[in-house]
Amino acid sequence: MEYVLVSSCLLGNPVRYDGQGKLSRSPILQRWIDEGRVVSVCPEVEGGMPIPRPPAEITDGSGGALVLIGIARVVEKGGRDATTEFIDGANEALKKVRAKGIRVAVMKEGSASCGSGYTYDGSFTGTMIRKTGVTSERLRQAGVIVFNEDQFLSAETEINRLELASAA
Repeated sequence: MEYVLVSSCLLGNPVRYDGQGKLSRSPILQRWIDEGRVVSVCPEVEGGMPIPRPPAEITDGSGGALVLIGIARVVEKGGRDATTEFIDGANEALKKVRAKGIRVAVMKEGSASCGSGYTYDGSFTGTMIRKTGVTSERLRQAGVIVFNEDQFLSAETEINRLELASAA
């Protein structure tokens, strides 16, 4: 059975910066939970950040890849540098992936950690850019296919493909 890494907030857990969850009502996700496939992760909390916490964005519209190589930073609204916590959280997520052999993840879009297709530009004005978050980038670099909460069907298709290939 293929396990799937899922952002904890999508499971309804109140781990987001504002102390809320973002429960997904996807029947696919519910089936995965019932099957015991889901491995939950909140990289920000696992990186040592509190709940609630100030919102954080990647500076200068840079994206997670540049954070991971030390060029860009993750900064909270108000100016505190949270880069270390974000990188630590990404590394904790990667440990979970390696422990279970996870090859597919579904992460919360828009997050400076979990965004798989876009994040905010670092200006705290609500401007989105086509860059990945720190954790999603770390997972992609490790070969994990990362989807967002609107792509459960695509993630399921990939899991089915992986399981068929393993059975062959």
